[in-house]
Amino acid sequence: MKSDIEIASSVELENIINVAKKINLTQKDLELYGNYKAKVNASLKNNTGKLILVTSINPTPYGEGKTTVSIGINDALRKLNKNSIAVLREPSLGPVFGIKGGATGGGYSQVIPMEDINLHFTGDLHAITSCNNLLCSIIDNHIFQGNELNIDPDKICFKRCLDINDRSLREIKLSNRLEHFNITAASEIMSIFCLANNFEDLKKRLGNILIGYTYDDMPIFADKLKCTDSLAILLKDAINPNLVQSLEHNPILIHGGPFANIAHGCNSLIATKLGLSLCDFVVTEAGFGSDLGAEKFFDIKCRNNLSPNVIVINVTIKALKYNGYCPKEAIEKSNLDYLKKGIINLDTHIENMKKFGKNIIVCLNKYNNDTKEEIMYVKDFVKDKKVEFSICECFEKGSNGATDIARKIIKLCNRDNNFHFLYNLDDKIETKIIKICTEIYRASNVIFTNQAKSSIQKIKNLGYSNLPICIAKTQYSLGNNKDILGKPKNYSITVDKIDLFSGAGFIVIYLGNIMTMPGLPKKPNALNMTIDDTKKINGLF
Repeated sequence: MKSDIEIASSVELENIINVAKKINLTQKDLELYGNYKAKVNASLKNNTGKLILVTSINPTPYGEGKTTVSIGINDALRKLNKNSIAVLREPSLGPVFGIKGGATGGGYSQVIPMEDINLHFTGDLHAITSCNNLLCSIIDNHIFQGNELNIDPDKICFKRCLDINDRSLREIKLSNRLEHFNITAASEIMSIFCLANNFEDLKKRLGNILIGYTYDDMPIFADKLKCTDSLAILLKDAINPNLVQSLEHNPILIHGGPFANIAHGCNSLIATKLGLSLCDFVVTEAGFGSDLGAEKFFDIKCRNNLSPNVIVINVTIKALKYNGYCPKEAIEKSNLDYLKKGIINLDTHIENMKKFGKNIIVCLNKYNNDTKEEIMYVKDFVKDKKVEFSICECFEKGSNGATDIARKIIKLCNRDNNFHFLYNLDDKIETKIIKICTEIYRASNVIFTNQAKSSIQKIKNLGYSNLPICIAKTQYSLGNNKDILGKPKNYSITVDKIDLFSGAGFIVIYLGNIMTMPGLPKKPNALNMTIDDTKKINGLF
């Protein structure tokens, strides 16, 4: 089979103006970025569409294809003559040049132009990075120029960022203090960008960023620096969602790109609501497994008047065997023993998703080396769990490989999902954290260090205890240890670091040694990429 970039390059793109017409947008609604990309500045109407969330079991080194499945479902819905759209996140340059290589789907379920989307696209992530670092520059300049606000340099809690993996930036020495960089996708500005309801709300959130404390331990917010408008100016164009197309020329909105293992892992609220106002069905995804992306989608993003109609749990046979500790050399061989051991991971994700709604469908993203015996085992297992099941082959067959799951999603959308949150916002901070750790991560005990207790008390004193919780932890396991696969049990979680993202509107809880600035792997994808004299790129996938 051809590589992803070869498949994408073989498709003749349709003019984006014609793609826009499929969702009743005119050229007046668009700001064109060439012939195949556009920003949409249409006004939002009532959110009448059905919202379909695609999530997954815990990711593995083999890739589960959640974005591929999301694109395939949207293509299949439109093939069935449904007015649908997919709403996805923008790729970060960190994973593109690091370990992942790209984030626009795969095979015959891709978004194009994939080179543009995976690289600089329309400049949104650059705008977010610049906005973030302008605020940092203004903070340090304020201190240098006399420090009228009495900012304690050692109590600054807003950090610089860059959209490239670079472990050397985890700690650097400035002239007056230590600093560290986050990756842009983990920054508070990214989260603000993705949770703002409109431009006015964006400005309000920017001004509400807690940037640090005075020498007397009094909080200081960004609006005290009188730079909110300057920050917003850098985001004035980026705030509009981006319209592109699938290989089958169906409309896709791509906007915002927070990581789900650190931030909340969902595309922008503005893009999602735009999709719901334009189409009858909106397919969106949440980053990594349902323990991270889906929980945050529900408990953070959906508190902004969103209610999902269907939850799709994406899974592969290889991922299940991996969760049964199958060795790498045997992962592509038929083996029911490893499958039976690893399927407990899927079982737990199904149980977790039932805590939020009842319209659940397990999507088996099929690979060529999956055997009938393995597939039937998963199918029967899911049937016993009283949820829907479908086999998806959109990677090889495009929309034709996803029509079964599309039809089942349509039927599920006609039923009440009985959606509800895991916790109430007025629960105590400790209670909210414990609920997530015990009910989703399945920890038996949650320990709060003295530092964590002190941070919680500070947040309470500031009046922000009613915010949702955003937990930063490993994505590779349900628990906080990446090496304990399947379903961790009889273990404790220690909370030792907590940050207040008052602008984004959530509290960040760090579990384990989670890095907010990733490093490059030993052999990064950047070493595999080439470009010839015609500017043809190879190595993106």
